[in-house]
Amino acid sequence: MFFFIVVYIQRLVINNVCQNGEKQLQKPFEIEFSLLRKNGWDKFSHPYSKKEFGKWELILPPKPDNSPAVDHNTKLKVVVHTKEGERLYRISPWAKYVTREEKSVVYDWVHWDPPQPYHIHPRPKKPLSLRIYEAHVGIGSPEPKVASYKNFTHNVLPRIKDLGYNCIQLMAIMEHAYYASFGYQITSYFAASSRFGTPDDLKELIDVAHSMGIAVLLDVVHSHASKNTEDGLNAFDGSDSCFFHSPPRGEHSLWGSRLFNYASWEVLRFLLSNLRWWLEEYRFDGFRFDGITSMLYHHHGIGTGFSGDYNEYFGLQVDEESLVYLMLSNHILHILYPDCITIAEDVSGMPALCRRVEEGGLGFDYRLAMAIPDKWIQILKELKDEEWDMGNIVFTLTNRRYGEKCIAYAESHDQALVGDKTLAFWLMDKEMYTNMSTLIPMSPIIDRGIQLHKMIRLLTHGLGGEGYLNFMGNEFGHPEWLDFPREGNNQSYHYARRQFNLLDMDHLRYHQLYAFDRDMNRTEDKYGWLAAPPAYVSAKHEGDKVIVFDRANVLFIFNFHPSKSFQDYRVGVEAPGKYPFLFCYGMS
Repeated sequence: MFFFIVVYIQRLVINNVCQNGEKQLQKPFEIEFSLLRKNGWDKFSHPYSKKEFGKWELILPPKPDNSPAVDHNTKLKVVVHTKEGERLYRISPWAKYVTREEKSVVYDWVHWDPPQPYHIHPRPKKPLSLRIYEAHVGIGSPEPKVASYKNFTHNVLPRIKDLGYNCIQLMAIMEHAYYASFGYQITSYFAASSRFGTPDDLKELIDVAHSMGIAVLLDVVHSHASKNTEDGLNAFDGSDSCFFHSPPRGEHSLWGSRLFNYASWEVLRFLLSNLRWWLEEYRFDGFRFDGITSMLYHHHGIGTGFSGDYNEYFGLQVDEESLVYLMLSNHILHILYPDCITIAEDVSGMPALCRRVEEGGLGFDYRLAMAIPDKWIQILKELKDEEWDMGNIVFTLTNRRYGEKCIAYAESHDQALVGDKTLAFWLMDKEMYTNMSTLIPMSPIIDRGIQLHKMIRLLTHGLGGEGYLNFMGNEFGHPEWLDFPREGNNQSYHYARRQFNLLDMDHLRYHQLYAFDRDMNRTEDKYGWLAAPPAYVSAKHEGDKVIVFDRANVLFIFNFHPSKSFQDYRVGVEAPGKYPFLFCYGMS
């Protein structure tokens, strides 16, 4: 059985649509609606009536004073009676606000109907050069706690603006019961996470970002869903195949989650309406689609390598139902919202991922250049400075499909998570807690680390794609990894925070990295190399460890040699003349 539930106030109308229409009507089940009163949940007081084509409807008239039938902040339940005689208490899949009491395990559906609408600033124009600040609201404070939307609005947004980013990618917004899942085990798809505040708090955050000229993207998870039943979509009607495929196809063996049945038109309507909800209700400006590789292939990318051979992308291993859903999503989004931005997280390199649907592509605007951070981590883990291969670095940064835009990044949240290390940690972890002060002489490790941190980011920014991404805190070399409270760390918040307070201490060198990141973005904003055609690489000298390229009338020269500096070094340029210095950094 499959249900569509749509709630309208003042007359409360709830429509439920069963999968496969009339065929499902033969199944003996009933649906009810329950409100939490002072004396507990009302039983059998609000039954649905059965309509044609698998629809069930409930109408609650307004109160005698013509006020809404359901008060703001009222707790609600959908009650499903299965053919086996079970009575299941469920949260509406369309619930727009769910909360959990401090000692409770599961979330409650709470009717959110505030008296006054939120003021709206106009959306910013779609950036030509996309500079993305990937952020998590809950870790946006130095304090060991779950930070709020309001904290992000007042304390983090000004820093993002100062740094020169014109887009924010918000993670873990769609409600998830398990905080340590980083927002990737969604339970309520239409609800903004209440652990950070109210829906209006999130709307204020986005509105203030828009007033600063900053676009806001939602990290949307339509690739899988939480296995939770009482506060999730799983087994909503008591079966194992309501929103999802039946096992084993409907279960992800590594993620421990459920996989949507994209062949069901009811599932398509649910997911497509979910995208529109976030754009219209909260005024997000687009989406980063998570886990695209898992969606595109029946093997979900598990135990599979991708070499670029077309046989890997066009065969029976491709999940055409998921692929069509992604095409449909992008087509509808770009028709209804021409300035909408969509980004795909795909590690496989699927051809035409970022070509228009009319051309046979999937319609995304950008794809994440996921090989670039892997290359930097591999170099720092495995190679000495003198072993760096300039040609291999340039190949990795420029190896992208022609005509498909990429978001380049040196590191994202993936590299910040416990179990891995950030670039700053790989470069300087031996001395980050002792030698980052300007009050003591610069040590060789800190000197090398700071310079390489800058060079890696600028090289990635200039050569790696048509957009750039940074995860919050990495711009100033945040000294610790990211680990959410869980049983394995005794529910500690110590590593689930960003220590922005380090930037307010002028004697620490973190501020130097912050200033470089800010100047790098502001320089790009002036010259626009991200929006320019791909760079022309004129030199990648292995002996000198030098990389030279030009893009958007800007000449980039990098010296990665660990011990040599050069004077009067000759490089080729497209046009003769004097070239003023914008940046001047090197290993020596």
